[in-house]
Amino acid sequence: MNIKTIGVEDWLNVHEKSATVDIAQSTIASLTQDEILSLDDGDPAAFYEQFGREKMNYGWIEGSPAFKERVAGLYRTVHPDNVLQTNGATGANLLAVMALVQPGDHVVAEYPTYQPLYELPRALGAQVDYWQIHEELDWNPDIDELRALVTPHTALICINNASNPTGTVLPRETLEQIAEIADSVGAYVLSDEVYLPLDDTCDYTSMADLYDRAVVTNSLSKTYSVPGIRMGWTASNAEVADKIRVLRDYTLICGGVFNDAMAVHVLDHRDRILARNQRIIAENRAIVEAWLAGEPHASWVAPRGVSTSYLRLDIPVDDEAFCLDLLERFGVLLVPGSRFELPRGARLGYCAPKETLHRGLELLSQALRQFD
Repeated sequence: MNIKTIGVEDWLNVHEKSATVDIAQSTIASLTQDEILSLDDGDPAAFYEQFGREKMNYGWIEGSPAFKERVAGLYRTVHPDNVLQTNGATGANLLAVMALVQPGDHVVAEYPTYQPLYELPRALGAQVDYWQIHEELDWNPDIDELRALVTPHTALICINNASNPTGTVLPRETLEQIAEIADSVGAYVLSDEVYLPLDDTCDYTSMADLYDRAVVTNSLSKTYSVPGIRMGWTASNAEVADKIRVLRDYTLICGGVFNDAMAVHVLDHRDRILARNQRIIAENRAIVEAWLAGEPHASWVAPRGVSTSYLRLDIPVDDEAFCLDLLERFGVLLVPGSRFELPRGARLGYCAPKETLHRGLELLSQALRQFD
C-alpha cells in the first residue's frame, strides 16, 4: 500500500512534546481518571477495587453489551448489534474504508478536511474526487458541486461532520441532500462524527439516522475528553457491520477490558461531561473572540460548538515556517494550516485549559507583532 503521511499527525508527533504552551489539540481539555471516576460522586477507589477482580483476558471482542447499548442509544435507528468497538475514530475510519472501497471504485470526499478520509480510499486504489469546502461559504461545501461529482459508479461519499480543522457543521438539510444524492446511485456515505456540536442553536443530526447506507465513525477522544482510552466505534447497517467484523480480526481483536469499562463509565455520565464541555466551549470561544477583536493579523469563522477551529493568519510568510518560529521562540504549539492543505492559517485548539489558552494567545500576538 502506497499511503501518504498524515500531515497533522506527523507535525504533532515531532513537535508536541517540545511545546510549553499547547494550543494545537482538538480535544476538549482532557479529563483525569480521578475526574472521570468522580462523576457519580462516589469513591474512585471502588471502580479499581471492582476492576481488580476482573481477568485480563480479551473480554468482549466487539465491545461489551453495555458499551454497545450505550453507543446505540446515541442514535435513533442504530441497533446495538451493529455497533463495533474500534481503536478510536482513527481505527473506525480505517475499518469503514476497507469495508467499503475496492480498487477502481469512484469515491467523492469532502476536501480539505481530516486527511485519512480521502487518502485511505486512494491508497486502496480508488479514484478520489474532491468535494471542495469554500471559505466564502464559511467553510461549507456547495451541494450542487457534489451532484456534479457523483456518477453512477460512485461507491462512497466521505464527509467530516463537524469538520477538522474548521469546525464547520453541516446542517440537517445538507445531510438529507447528501443522502438523496448517494441513494440515487446506490453509494454509501462515511460520516466521521468525532466532533459532536454542543451549540444549542446547531441544527445537527447524525447521518446514521438519515440514511441506511451510512457508516458513522466516532470516539470518546474529542467531545468526551478521554482520548487516552482509545475507545471508538462504527455504527452501520448489519451488512456493513459483518464486513467490519472480519476486518477487526486482522486489525484489533478487542479494545481491552479496562478501556471498555472506563468507556461505559464515561457514557453512563455523558450528560455531566457534555455540560462541563459545553461551558468550556462557550467560555473559551468568548476568550478567542475578544482576542480576535484586538488582533489585526488573525480571523476565524467561529466553530459551531465543537472543539476544533481554524485561524486565518494575515502573514507574509509560509505558515509552517511561522509555526516553527512560534514554537522555537515562544514555546507555543499550533498546527500549520498547510498540514490540512489550508495554507496561511493554523489549527487552534481553543478548548485547552483557560490559563493555557490565555497565555498561548498572548504569545501568538507577540509573534504576530513582527508583521505590523
